[in-house]
Amino acid sequence: MINRIFTILLLAVLSVSCSQGKKAEQFKALPFPDMSVPAMMSGSQDIAEYLAEHYWDSFTDPSRTYPSDSLLVSGVRKVDVEQKFADWTYILDMLQFHKAEKAVSGLYFKALACEKADTSSGVFEFFNELAYKYLYDPNSPLRNEDYYNVYVMKLAGYEGLSQEMRGKYEFDARMTFLNRTGTVAADFRFADKFGRIHTLHGVKAPLTLLFFSNPGCNACMEIINVLKGEPAISGMIADGTLAVINIYIDEDLQGWRDYMPVYPEQWYNGFDPDLVIRTEHLYNVRAIPSLYLLDEEKRVILKDAPEKRLFEYLLAGQL
Repeated sequence: MINRIFTILLLAVLSVSCSQGKKAEQFKALPFPDMSVPAMMSGSQDIAEYLAEHYWDSFTDPSRTYPSDSLLVSGVRKVDVEQKFADWTYILDMLQFHKAEKAVSGLYFKALACEKADTSSGVFEFFNELAYKYLYDPNSPLRNEDYYNVYVMKLAGYEGLSQEMRGKYEFDARMTFLNRTGTVAADFRFADKFGRIHTLHGVKAPLTLLFFSNPGCNACMEIINVLKGEPAISGMIADGTLAVINIYIDEDLQGWRDYMPVYPEQWYNGFDPDLVIRTEHLYNVRAIPSLYLLDEEKRVILKDAPEKRLFEYLLAGQL
């Protein structure tokens, strides 16, 4: 991922465009419009901040009048714009959150300017799709609920959308606001295989991995194997630096008990006896597995983190 980020920074190729809904028949697709980093910029952090903020300036210029159709948006192939969006998310991850927040907010307002200039341009709708697909879809390896919250909160307040769509976005905004990075994670009770009751906040460790899993889940098994098999991480668990709280939030307790031999004994393996985690939305568990990394005070370090990001974070602390 680091090499990819620096490739993006070195190339500094960014841009795009707003379309006015012309027919795209026999129109030769345009390249993604380039932008240049000011020559006086040399530090990678300064470059990353500049790129994150100005990445979409040319593409979202409301005065541009290029066609959109099923394959094009503002004259550029949708697949090319989508790849640029994926690259942009890598840049966001280089920034402090308030800088990334500013960039995400800026993207929303740039896309909205295209919508207000020409509702048939398709730019606003396409960015809404990309924001969901890359920042919020449970299957996205680039997902980041904190970034998506910035975007979707603005969508929820946009009166140009139908009431039904605004209601959907309002729900997503509430869910992505739960347990945000830097906040104290919601406490809850869980029961172990002997029926003993524990609480999340009652588990004391410098780091806590909150792991929502299901018996028989293949993706969960892959995570279990890494946690058990990666020496640096298993060493953190063994010496108490990292506590793993492995929680089942559904109702097939017999299936969960039958699966117990798979889970390491030194983990906190439990289920939600009150069924409140999902039903009362203590956590936004939209898919299994779901991973949260917490600090000693149970503040969220990583929220619903893709496993690759989690493992990279844990291993970086061992270098």
